[in-house]
Amino acid sequence: MSEIHDECGVAAIYHLPHSAPSPLCGDCRPWEISRLLPRMLLDIQNRGQLAAGITTYDPSRDQLIDTHKDVGSVSEVFRLSHPGKRESLMQEYAGLAAIGHVRYATCGRDDKNYAQPFERYHLRKHKWFSFAFNGQLANYTALRDRLLADGDHHLAREADTEIIMHEVSRELSFETKPLLVDMMRSISSRFDGAYSLVFLNACGDMMVARDPLGIKPLCYAKEGPLFAAASESVALVNLGFQPENVRPVPPGQLISIVDGEFRIEPFAPSPRTAHCFFEWVYFANVASTLDGRSVYLSRTALGGALARLERADGRVPLDDGQTIVVPVPDTSKAAADAMAYELGIPAREGLIRNRYSGRTFIEASDDRRRKAETKYTPLREVLAGKRVLLVEDSIVRSTTMKVLLHRIRKLGGAREIHVRVACPPIVAACFYGIDMSRIAELFAPRFLQGQPLTDEIQARMAAELGCESLRYLPVDAVAAAIGCPPDTLCQACITGEYPTPCGQQLYQVALENARKQQESGVHNYEESAAGSQ
Repeated sequence: MSEIHDECGVAAIYHLPHSAPSPLCGDCRPWEISRLLPRMLLDIQNRGQLAAGITTYDPSRDQLIDTHKDVGSVSEVFRLSHPGKRESLMQEYAGLAAIGHVRYATCGRDDKNYAQPFERYHLRKHKWFSFAFNGQLANYTALRDRLLADGDHHLAREADTEIIMHEVSRELSFETKPLLVDMMRSISSRFDGAYSLVFLNACGDMMVARDPLGIKPLCYAKEGPLFAAASESVALVNLGFQPENVRPVPPGQLISIVDGEFRIEPFAPSPRTAHCFFEWVYFANVASTLDGRSVYLSRTALGGALARLERADGRVPLDDGQTIVVPVPDTSKAAADAMAYELGIPAREGLIRNRYSGRTFIEASDDRRRKAETKYTPLREVLAGKRVLLVEDSIVRSTTMKVLLHRIRKLGGAREIHVRVACPPIVAACFYGIDMSRIAELFAPRFLQGQPLTDEIQARMAAELGCESLRYLPVDAVAAAIGCPPDTLCQACITGEYPTPCGQQLYQVALENARKQQESGVHNYEESAAGSQ
């Protein structure tokens, strides 16, 4: 699944004005708590490896809030492998509050100007702010067109992050400083899409907010004077917070710290939730717990579901000593181990991932193929002569899978390869922050053509990929594995049913574009109908 990425992760930390420092601070003094933020960003680096950045607040310096960001990994941006340079950065940006961001995106990928947080300078302290967010606005185009309609506004980037910056600036344009909850109440009424947002201004006010559907994850913890929030729980637990004190930010609610006072309150009604199911299947760190559901346990449950399907089918011999289960590393391992355990056959690491092959971004098909060839090494000693049940999280574009199957057969010497996917087929675009908004890129739709998945269709898919057989999980297995009712999840990419009006409208546009391309025989990708970060 190196072909698909979530677009970012966010984090925030604040040392509240209490006399005693928090024991979680370690060697950090309260006024330099920002030192902890790069550590938090490292724990959510799985959400974005293109760029990283922080904004810190220190009332004793001239630059009340100050931002450091750049293209590169967290270690590169904060010079973590160079003690002297790292210490210089941490001293320069020391502060008692900070927000941070890691980014993966589909546009402007090598441009530092797209890195977050976005800071907007102003002479009035409450109008001088910085923010970052995880997600995507499905109504980006409408918001952009409305903003530019009067001719007085200009956008320097094709990104919904800048749209949010303008919308926040509009709410802060009055002389009277608004309440943060009122600001969020107003802008959320104009947004359609996913957003987990962190905000910090030159008054030292902080806010973290989650959209009314809770599409993207966001959690927080508070112990004594220390408050922290992040896209995933692993960043808070590794900081030292007790797991029982880490809680999800409820959808449609925000946490604010104004004049040292901590508050959590609703800013928008949340009649339903639509948590992105892909977080549990692939994106999130396996050590995280999202909205009360363990990522690891969800993936093991998906593996158990695969095992039950395998036993019910009965076509692949399991008791001749020649069949092994092999995960595509790393995020398929929990599902593969669970599948092998329930089937009573060995799980083997027949593919070794090269962790130093570089980052894989949206690239041309040939580039993705070359990346896949260098990213995984088949172990002939494990695979030769074996019947391999290859477990993968999902098949999106199929480029990586085709390369893997060829290498497992040619270099690994596998006798048979049977692909088992711990997810249903990806049949629809995502307009909420995952880089698969082009139907023409997807593998499954051209086989399904709007029809239910059948054994015959899976056989044709297997022939296209170059394996002996292929099996996906059914849609209902996902919610069961996560432990959530189906109507509390966003499963749009596997059902075509979107939780927001603009998402559904964009899907209809994407379907029409794909139909026209198929009829005309044009195979290039259609343009995404939504803006991206």
